Amino acid sequence: MSHTPLILRLFHWLFMVFMLAPLVVVVLVSFTDKGYIAFPFDGASLRWYSAIWNATGFIDSFWLSLGLGIVSATAAVMFAVPAAMAIAWHRFAGREAVLGLLMSPLMIPAIVFGIALLRLFTHLGLSGSLWGLGAAHTVMVLPFVMRLVIAAATGYDHTLSQAATSLGASGWTVFRRIELPHLVPGIAGGWLIAFITSFDEVTMSLFVSSPGTTTLPVRMYNYIANTIDPLLASISSLLILVTLVLMIILDRAFGLDRILGGKA
Repeated sequence: MSHTPLILRLFHWLFMVFMLAPLVVVVLVSFTDKGYIAFPFDGASLRWYSAIWNATGFIDSFWLSLGLGIVSATAAVMFAVPAAMAIAWHRFAGREAVLGLLMSPLMIPAIVFGIALLRLFTHLGLSGSLWGLGAAHTVMVLPFVMRLVIAAATGYDHTLSQAATSLGASGWTVFRRIELPHLVPGIAGGWLIAFITSFDEVTMSLFVSSPGTTTLPVRMYNYIANTIDPLLASISSLLILVTLVLMIILDRAFGLDRILGGKA
């Protein structure tokens, strides 16, 4: 029986503390009763959580970011699933080039991507529009869905499809009853990660959004540039809670190790 060396266990614990400490501080600060960011503080209060309901601009931006995340993640899945199936299951000329093109948003800095999209949308008349913002987010989150769906498709046994076809099943039936259930963990994981990425995106959104299409992260960025109070800490705490709940649901439904590891 192998044992993990003490130095590695210590490193793991220090790494966890390093990653979680800022989040814990943000949550604790959100309960301050002061009118400014203070930690530690004298007394706990829900003052800044109740203040969220009066910040109508943040609420409107939340609904915009929520809808944008759902639409962009769903659109990314619709594009990624057939592309991932073709790349994982077939060999064709230009396969690596297609894969590199679809994954390229991961290699381009967000600020460069935002400037390029701003120039493009300005020529197309989509600058600051909701359509342009949705297209930009879809392109940006597409690689996350692609990666997980390809990982899920890699271990697929094609003899299952061949057996179903030999028994008279149509191509649509084979896809719906055999292939799609095999890809569901990768699709679900990719959709959730794409949604979270779209919801949290700020750098690229700064360039392609407008006052009428201001997402929640962009509004938070603009707010903290002019005002320093615990309101953003309370909003951030709620976002941390929602993200944690979504990850727990995904883990209970499919298992994060199964999704991220591409296991069928």
